[in-house]
Amino acid sequence: MSCALLLLLTSLALAMGTGTAVEIQRPRGVPQSKRQFYEENKPFTCLDGSSTIPFDRVNDDYCDCRDGSDEPGTAACPNGSFHCTNAGFRPAFIPSSRINDGICDCCDTTDEYNSGATCQNTCREMGRKERESLQIMAEITKEGFLLKQQLIHEAKRAQEDKQGKLTELQGSKKGLEGKVEALRTVKETAEDPEKEAKERHLKSWEEQKELIRMEKDKTRMAEAFLELDDDSDGYVSVAELQSHLELDPDSDGSLTETETQGLLGGEGKVDTSTFETVWSGIKDKYLSEGLLDPPAPVETPQEEESRDFVSDHDSDHYPEDYAGEQEDDEEDDDHEEEEEEEKVPPTVQTPEKREDDELSMPPYDTETQSLIDAAQKARDDFDEAERALREVDDQMKNLEKEIGFDFGPSAEFAYLYSQCYELSTSEYIYRLCPFNRVSQKPKFGGSETNLGLWGQWAGPEENLYSVMKYDHGQGCWQGPNRSTTVKLTCGKETVVTSTSEPSRCEYLMEFTTPAVCQEPASLDEVLHGHTEL
Repeated sequence: MSCALLLLLTSLALAMGTGTAVEIQRPRGVPQSKRQFYEENKPFTCLDGSSTIPFDRVNDDYCDCRDGSDEPGTAACPNGSFHCTNAGFRPAFIPSSRINDGICDCCDTTDEYNSGATCQNTCREMGRKERESLQIMAEITKEGFLLKQQLIHEAKRAQEDKQGKLTELQGSKKGLEGKVEALRTVKETAEDPEKEAKERHLKSWEEQKELIRMEKDKTRMAEAFLELDDDSDGYVSVAELQSHLELDPDSDGSLTETETQGLLGGEGKVDTSTFETVWSGIKDKYLSEGLLDPPAPVETPQEEESRDFVSDHDSDHYPEDYAGEQEDDEEDDDHEEEEEEEKVPPTVQTPEKREDDELSMPPYDTETQSLIDAAQKARDDFDEAERALREVDDQMKNLEKEIGFDFGPSAEFAYLYSQCYELSTSEYIYRLCPFNRVSQKPKFGGSETNLGLWGQWAGPEENLYSVMKYDHGQGCWQGPNRSTTVKLTCGKETVVTSTSEPSRCEYLMEFTTPAVCQEPASLDEVLHGHTEL
């Protein structure tokens, strides 16, 4: 850049700073960047190279060049453009069709030089407001950038701490792995004798329980023989056994002589030695007369005759008052008894089952209990060590994930990890958890809606870390899954500033953070960046 041009740049910056408009002479509508192509007293070559014309045909209100470059200050060419100098403010380009159309498009009014329109030059005021805005932006950028440097410093220190913690955990893991394997051996060694001792104890108890069961069965058998031997002749006969209808093989409510004889092994009566074989076939159904009598059903004449027969033999087993009550019930409440029988059928529960239920294994002997206690302690020690190893593994995985996360070129975005920020609107509360998810919840009741899970950085190549993308959110009704684009802007605070839904199920969120602030330029550089000479 020449010294003369540097002087011109400085002059304009000073002019904008003081509000003094400075005009640089060149053909109307030509920007300073193209001034070199418009030299007076020299033929003009169209900027697209299509033709060369005398310079006096530039801005003569007749279009000679196909690209319209010979008429930068008139409306002659439909594809031309007019450069607004806008001294004191930012320059701009407008279509040639707007020149002298009666509407002021340039703040310096230069586009209406021949329309007669009454326009005021507002460039100075607009420039002043622009400079104030730029000044505020510069201050915010400066403060934000300072905060960013602090965030980078803290992120670096935190990264070092995490790396140190990870190294420490790696060492702990090795020690715990060795401990777990050693305790596994101790546990397995202690469990073998425990298992053997338990099996011995159980086997002994099963044998003991079988002896008890056999003794009880013999006792019940003897009691049953005595109960069935009504005439005490040392035999149980067909007639004596017929009183026990619960033994009915076909459950038709009657126990015939043939059926009873079958229960007695084809004999008419049996003694105590033969009864042992009979007992094995009836003991599961047999009800001791002293335990339970099933409710009397509605009887047929044959059943009544059978009942009378049984009653003759069993009357000694019931008190007189009970027998009288039973007789009255049969005469006066037959229907009621029939309903009762239908509602509550008798449940047969043998004494053997009840007695077995009451049996419980005796406590372990001292030696066995010691082996069990030792094995349990070994299991507890092993479980505790294994649990500690899992916790270390989980911590390492979390640290490795966080260390390997893309938090920006200098990890300036790391402070956002595990944080959440909310924006409340008239209807919803929006929640952004950076690097995790975005959600929306109604303010007045209703479930939360997932607007997207962390996906990736999605800014342009030159500014990748200016946009976050969250996708795979909750599906819309007959539509795609919800997704959210988060646009990051420089700011002194970390806050969600706005949300919108530009397209169905696609949300846009504005988020300010100092982590995105770039190194600020001086005010003069900012002004030059917004000014073209």
